[in-house]
Amino acid sequence: MRDASIKIGQLAQRSGVAPSALRYYEERGLIYSIRNPAGHRRYPRHTLRRVAFIIAAQAIGLRLTKIRKALAELPNERTPNNADWAHLARSWLPEINSRIADLERLRDGLTSCIGCGCLSLKVCRLYNPGDVAAGNGAGARYLVGDLPPLPPTPRIARQRKSG
Repeated sequence: MRDASIKIGQLAQRSGVAPSALRYYEERGLIYSIRNPAGHRRYPRHTLRRVAFIIAAQAIGLRLTKIRKALAELPNERTPNNADWAHLARSWLPEINSRIADLERLRDGLTSCIGCGCLSLKVCRLYNPGDVAAGNGAGARYLVGDLPPLPPTPRIARQRKSG
């Protein structure tokens, strides 16, 4: 009969994750091991899928606390199935969409800032005249979601017709 568990070295080799990272994941409650009589860690085989899931979740920018919360919803006693993964993916869609919106706002904001060439919001007469953004708090205010004030309406010189 095939052993239902694998050693930390095997898990590291198969997952591409360093043993130190696996121990860290275990310490943070993302994965678990069972100790054999000699005190060595043995992981259930389905831990390979959990580790792959952790890596994928980190790649899209999720923090370990969120990943741990999601993994806590999965069964420890069996390999998570397609329905389990689909449920988690759906639960993260609002956050992923929010991140996409943030990145689009960043992209659009960069062109209006860097486009003038001054590279300084503090002295930029076009995008942040008089450093009005500083009144909203520290940091790059427009990049974190504050809306810049409307630009002043240009004055049109009226010409008098001489008659």
